[in-house]
Amino acid sequence: EVGEPFKEEKAVAKYLRFNCPTKSTNMMGHRVDYFIASKAVDCLLDSKWAKAKKGEEALFTTRESVVDYCNRLLKKQFFHRALKVMKMKPDKDTKKEKEKGKAESGKEEEKKSKRESGKDEKNKKEKEKEKKKDGEKEESKKDETPGTPKKKETKRKFKLEPHEDQVFLDGNEVYVWIYDPVHFKTFAMGLVLVIAVIAATLFPLWPAEMRVGVYYLSVGAGCFVASILLLAVARCILFLIIWLITGGRHHFWFLPNLTADVGFIDSFRPLYTHEYKGPKADLKKEEKSESKKQPKYDSEEKSDSEKKEEEDGKTEATRNSGTEGSGGERHSDTDSDRREDDRSQHSSGNGNDFEMITKEELEQQTDEEDCEEEEEEDAESRPSHEKS
Repeated sequence: EVGEPFKEEKAVAKYLRFNCPTKSTNMMGHRVDYFIASKAVDCLLDSKWAKAKKGEEALFTTRESVVDYCNRLLKKQFFHRALKVMKMKPDKDTKKEKEKGKAESGKEEEKKSKRESGKDEKNKKEKEKEKKKDGEKEESKKDETPGTPKKKETKRKFKLEPHEDQVFLDGNEVYVWIYDPVHFKTFAMGLVLVIAVIAATLFPLWPAEMRVGVYYLSVGAGCFVASILLLAVARCILFLIIWLITGGRHHFWFLPNLTADVGFIDSFRPLYTHEYKGPKADLKKEEKSESKKQPKYDSEEKSDSEKKEEEDGKTEATRNSGTEGSGGERHSDTDSDRREDDRSQHSSGNGNDFEMITKEELEQQTDEEDCEEEEEEDAESRPSHEKS
């Protein structure tokens, strides 16, 4: 025979019921809440009973002490142990999924073969380059294999059944709640509703000022609700008028989030939305798709044209160098004839005049300056009596 729970045990169970994370599922045709043992132990170790008071020891010091206390709660039927039973899919569903996967892979292979047959030799070369790059990516991503459809991550469904061995164990064991106390918030809300109903029934006994105030409040609330309903109808009518006038090209919504599942303030944001769905939008989409498909072809064509231009420039440079070499000899014969003409050439720029001087004239000037310096040195080296 199990005795009645003490106040302390009720308090611990209540704390565990409202603070330990729980999940809901079906068990024996009923909706139940369950928790995991390890999370319950962690929750109690963080509670006030795990801290020592003055002159008293803490109730929970280790995980073993929490497990022993939870065994006491289990015996007093606050919760009971359950067993997870995974739901197996029937063989028909698995066969259908396999057949769908094979059919999708076969269709993809046929599309690839048609594309490869219709391409030119240039595209084949480009494909080889792309395959090399894809090979490097596949090494880093071995799990992703081309040609196979991606499997959606689905949670495996399970159901709970009562366990034969009713013992509390620290781990991933599942325990279903039997204890379901009333939360303070639900109690307070119920009390407020009862008081409001009693006050509404005593409305004729209210003072005259209060009755007039409540009347105006109710009228204001009704007008507000009616205005929102009229706005919802008007925005649909406005959308239809614009849609019909523009032939379905312009989609204009006034207060698009008015009837959406959002908060009160967010239902009035944004003020309006506008979308253009005409032929230009379709052309832009097609151009974007084509530019995404063939970015490599354009870059490679540009590189080929640049190479051709460089080769033409090199050939012209070699021709120009040959013509300049032959022309240099011809100009050397006529240099002597042009010296006199060069002496007479003058260029004026911003009030400054200068003469064009040839190399031979520069050399003659330097020789004359050297001779003058030698004469001065000889004169200085002579003795003083010879000078006299």
